[in-house]
Amino acid sequence: MTAEGGVVTTTVDDILKWGRTNSLWPLTFGLACCAMEMMAAGAADYDLERFGCGVFRATPRQSDLMIVAGTVTMKMANRIRTLYDQMPEPKWVISMGSCSNKGGPYWQHGYHVLKGVDRIVPVDVYVPGCPPRPETLLEAVMVLQKKIRTQESALGGILGGFLKRQSA
Repeated sequence: MTAEGGVVTTTVDDILKWGRTNSLWPLTFGLACCAMEMMAAGAADYDLERFGCGVFRATPRQSDLMIVAGTVTMKMANRIRTLYDQMPEPKWVISMGSCSNKGGPYWQHGYHVLKGVDRIVPVDVYVPGCPPRPETLLEAVMVLQKKIRTQESALGGILGGFLKRQSA
């Protein structure tokens, strides 16, 4: 009930979407120079916490957002996939910077660089730039929040994951 005596009605689905939108917990995962900009976005001047995204976790089992910031080498690709697989559902990925998006300046002659992190994990939002400014990461978080709010059904994701685990 509200202070005026009215009643607030909503659905469980809307409550779950609201909670997921405003409590993204990113995985601490910086690979190169873009990680400096990611750290700056979490600092006082930009403050990712305003968007419910400020608790950087050191373990994938407590994270639901992976921000891949920097150059992904072939050697690191397997480790990124392992960390992604260890994250609980639902999970999202932001690819930050030209190197993680499409290989950056190394794409043509660098045999050791992955030509985009989307080859190993599904990416929800791409952040352009070399290196991208902290403001662009904030914009990416807002775009991801909008995507979460407008997804089909939050409850279906929970039940679908539960049923998939039960049948395995």
